[in-house]
Amino acid sequence: MRKLTSYLTRLFAVDALVLFGIVCVLLWLVNCLRSFEVVSVKGQGFGTLAVQALYTMPPLALSFFYICVGIGMVRALTALQNSHELHIIHTSHGLPGLWRAVLATTSAAALGALLLAHVAEPMANRQLNVLSAAIAADLVSSTLKPNRFTQATPGVVMLIGGREDGGSITEFFADDRRDPDMRRTYIAQSARVMALGDDFILELHDGTLQYVGADGRYSEIRFARYDINVESLSQPGLRVDPLTEKHSFELVGEALASGEWPARTVQHLLDRSAEALRVIGLCLFVLAIAGFPSGRRTRIRLPLEAVVMVVAFVERGIGSYSPLGTGTGAILLIGLSALILAIRLWPRRPIVEAPA
Repeated sequence: MRKLTSYLTRLFAVDALVLFGIVCVLLWLVNCLRSFEVVSVKGQGFGTLAVQALYTMPPLALSFFYICVGIGMVRALTALQNSHELHIIHTSHGLPGLWRAVLATTSAAALGALLLAHVAEPMANRQLNVLSAAIAADLVSSTLKPNRFTQATPGVVMLIGGREDGGSITEFFADDRRDPDMRRTYIAQSARVMALGDDFILELHDGTLQYVGADGRYSEIRFARYDINVESLSQPGLRVDPLTEKHSFELVGEALASGEWPARTVQHLLDRSAEALRVIGLCLFVLAIAGFPSGRRTRIRLPLEAVVMVVAFVERGIGSYSPLGTGTGAILLIGLSALILAIRLWPRRPIVEAPA
């Protein structure tokens, strides 16, 4: 890699990584504050709080990673414009070095986005669900205070009457209102939390399971023993998509082993791969608007960082609501960026003034 390419790549990478690191730290602190009930209500330590906040970072990181790359590039290019280095690059035939630097930065960022989407996010989702189940199990087995209602997760409220030797719970009650179409109430004379590998099972004895549907109809089931997966009571949503907990290599391995490619699996893989298209589209857009020197001066100068953020917001909005898939906005952005680059690179004929 030539010196100019190395120099520009280093500028792009440093600005992007510094911004990405700052945003990660700030969001991690915000997640710690949002999950502070893990310490104040659920009786866990600050270490558990920090780890839980860390597991929530990969999905959030995907949302702003490519924006940080774009802003890092635009800041570096703006600094080169202000120092007239960008003019020198264009006039001294240094454009190949600029193209190679943008290609190297875009390729590395796209690979990072793919690793986040295909590996880091599903693994973090799984570990977060396991940790949430462990917190809920500990809440039921040792932290719940007798005769006091405690919210295990939004929509799930628990109450116990007391504890006996050996960890047995007396007079267990749990009300689950997460499903708007069905309310479930668990009432048991006794309960016990059992570990089963990485999972935790809540054994209910001598009780009833009550259902109230959206139409107001009431049903009741009496049981001598009823087992509940604690993870099902610890999630904010009643249903957890198992695909979100499996990394892409596992999904592809399962599909190859069975010889079938379910439509949901294929769509999930495509949605994850669309993150790389976002990186490519935004980097090309930054190159198109900031990679060429300009001598124009305006009284009110719109920061290019704001333009990058607005474009990224519009792109994600198009991808979220498009029936063609989440990559629609990224493909449109790539096409728009290619058009702007073609216009700016199109050779212009010199204007020759007629002699007086």
